[in-house]
Order: sequence, then C-alpha cells, then structure tokens
Amino acid sequence: MFAALTGLGLSTAAGLNAYIPLLVVGVLANVTDAVRLPDGYAWLSNWGVLAVLAVLLVAEMTLDKVPAIDSVNDAVQTVVRPASGGVVFSATSAAAELDHSTWLAEHAWVGWLLGIVMALGVHTLKAVARPVVNAGTAGVGAPVVSTVEDAGSFGMSLIAVFLPVLVIVALLVLAVAAWWLLRRVRRSRARRRAARGPRPPG
Repeated sequence: MFAALTGLGLSTAAGLNAYIPLLVVGVLANVTDAVRLPDGYAWLSNWGVLAVLAVLLVAEMTLDKVPAIDSVNDAVQTVVRPASGGVVFSATSAAAELDHSTWLAEHAWVGWLLGIVMALGVHTLKAVARPVVNAGTAGVGAPVVSTVEDAGSFGMSLIAVFLPVLVIVALLVLAVAAWWLLRRVRRSRARRRAARGPRPPG
C-alpha cells in the first residue's frame, strides 16, 4: 500500500512538473536513506543527470510562466510529463521498505503504466485549465498559477516520500480542484458560445 501511495504521489507531482519529482528522488537517493533506487535506476542519482534535469527544470519553469508560450510548453510536455510519471512511480522503493512489499518491484510495468496514466491525467487537467486562467486574467494569472503548480509538485514529491499516507488527502484535494476547474472551463466555453450568438442559417 505505501509503495503504491508513494508512486501515485510522485506521478501526480510529475503531471504538474516533469522534472521536480525526478530531482527530488535523485537528490534524496544521494544524500539520504529515504530513497533507495532499484536495479536499473542508478542513473537517476547520477549528479550529471541531475544537473541536466536542473537545467531543464529552469527552462520549463520559465516558459510555463509566459502566457501563450505556456500552452506551447504544455503541448511539448504531453510526452515528457507522463514519461516522468512512469519513471518516478517505478524508480523509488522508499515506501516499499516500510511495508516489506516486493510486488511492485517484481512487476515494474505496473508502476510504469500507473505512473503514466496518473501523470497524464494531471497534465491534461493543467493543460485544459491554463488557457481559461490566461483568458480570465488577461495573462496575469499565468505566472501565479505556474508558481503554485511548481510548489505543489515539490510539496507532493516530499509528501510521497516521507509521509505517503497523506497522499490520499492530497489526491482528494486534487480531485475536488479538478471538478471545480472543469466546471469553470464548461461555464467559460458556454459564455463564449452565448456571446457569439446563434449562427446564421445556410
């Protein structure tokens, strides 16, 4: 159970920002005993790899705060974020040490699939909501929302590793936020259709 919660939390974080959970897992694997990378994932703790991820993180954080460009960035990240979710879900055995479970380690494809699906779902929500935020705030909200998303990704990553039980609470909060955002998106689209008026016949 704990292993699954850790994986879900990290892949959720990857849906918001692909590089933050990878960096958190890689750095913690180097400097603490909280994360023990399974065979085949030692590359994630390599300082050279982490340096590249840090550069990509800075670029992503910058682009994601610029209105219009953030949507282009989201389109590119449609591949990157789910892939990151698959990696971080299956790469950490931190919580598996708590419940002495080896099932996820022996069935790595399950972690990859769940991580990809979770990250893709969060990414899709983010990508759909951002244009609505930009339109409703004339672009002013983009850097604010982006900063909140980055902080959320970092916070979720730490919770997933150190307090995986709280991932359940975080996912419930995310589900409520998703429901609220989707309602706002529908209302915004309905207002735009109403403003355009009925189409002329023929």
